[in-house]
Formats: sequence, C-alpha cells, structure tokens
Amino acid sequence: MKLNRTALRTVDILKLVSKKPDGITLDQICEQLSIPKTSAYDILTTLVHTGMVHVAREQKQRYTIGLTAYRVGINYTNNMDFIGTIDPVLKAFSKEVGKTVFFGVRADDEIVYICKYEPENPIITTATVGTKNPIYCTSLGKAILAYSEEEERLALTERIHFRAFTERTIRDKACFLDELEKVKEKGYALDARELEEHMECVGAPVFGPDGTVMGAISVSSLYKPTEDYEALGRRVCEKAAMLSRLLGYIGKR
Repeated sequence: MKLNRTALRTVDILKLVSKKPDGITLDQICEQLSIPKTSAYDILTTLVHTGMVHVAREQKQRYTIGLTAYRVGINYTNNMDFIGTIDPVLKAFSKEVGKTVFFGVRADDEIVYICKYEPENPIITTATVGTKNPIYCTSLGKAILAYSEEEERLALTERIHFRAFTERTIRDKACFLDELEKVKEKGYALDARELEEHMECVGAPVFGPDGTVMGAISVSSLYKPTEDYEALGRRVCEKAAMLSRLLGYIGKR
C-alpha cells in the first residue's frame, strides 16, 4: 500500500501542534519532524487557510490547533459510544439531585458543554450544549485542568487572560494554580459564583481507559447559603468515578 508523503506529514504536523498549547514555531516543527522547511511551510499555510491550525503572528510565528480541527474533534466526540454510556447515568443523577448536570470537555483555554441533563422542574441555566466558557472560572474547567499533565497545565495557565465576571472570579495565575492544587486534594472543583453571581457549580473529572482526563461532569443550581457544596462535591466526585469505571478506567489518580 502506497501512502501519500504530504498527507502523512500533514497528520504528523497536526498531531505535534495539538500537543503544544502554548504554540510551536516552524523551525521547531521542522527540527522535531525532520521535514524540509519549504515543505512544512506550504503545509502549514494550507492548514492555517482551512482553519485547522491557527497562527499567532508575533516576532516568530507560533502555530496552535485551529477552530476547524476543534470542530472535527467535537463531531467525533459527539459520535463516540461513550455518550450512550454516560447518558442514562447522568439523566438519573440530575433527577436524583434535582439540579442541572453537564458533561463538558476542554477546547484550548475554554470549556465546551457537550451534554446537558435537567430535572423535571429545572432552574434556568445560561449554558447550553455547544456553548463555551473560560476554563478558569468553571468547575468543569478546573476539574479537567487540575488532572491534566503538569506541562500542559502550566503552559495553558501562562496563556490565560484573566478577567473578572464577578467579584469572586480568580484573577491571576498564582491563585489559579493554588486553586487547582486544592481541586486535586479534594477530587472535585467549585465554581463559587465566579462566572455568574447567582449560580454555584460543582465539578469532577472523568477519566478514559488510558487514565487521561477526557472531560468532567458538573452540577449547577442557584446559589443557596444553606447548601452544603462540599457534600455535593463528594457526591459529584463519586458519580464521576463511577462513570470513569464504566468507560474502562481501572486506575486511581
């Protein structure tokens, strides 16, 4: 079977770029993949034109994964069998806690809501399937990033442009990294009215068979001073662990 060399190089470039959340230069790509500069440049130019790769035009252009590649990935995610596995579990969980339950994945420095489950009389939430929110002020984002590889976590944190949505929003890198350490200690994350003043959310990571974090689940509701969010966090953590086992994860993070 004869394979097309340009196509193979294109796939190799996409795979390499996807592993570099802080971006990678043309020289670095050529060095790591042993590709001639002219060939790599032509491929990258095409990938940028199609939206598969994004280029930041700084002193040295840096390439990151593009929106089109993200959309392809989301379509793949939506068609994966695991959605059918988690769907009945999260529907039942939403009914059990009487709150809205989400499943989300990371898209660069944002969270994308893939599934949404509501009880019979739901509290209106602004997030809908397909929408995105910043990773640093959502329980889904904190849960996912806390359990991502350290190099990836630190590189992404460097690129976050923190801005306040409420007076409780985390606004700097040091505080955010401290928060992620707390998430790892507890096993769950809180959005303590950091994105919306009236909403409190609790999230926990879901792992795939290979032990990597593939997404997170969260429970969202109107903030109540009498609610025990730490207890709710433990319940969400237990449900996320159950989903991980259903998806084939047998280890312990």
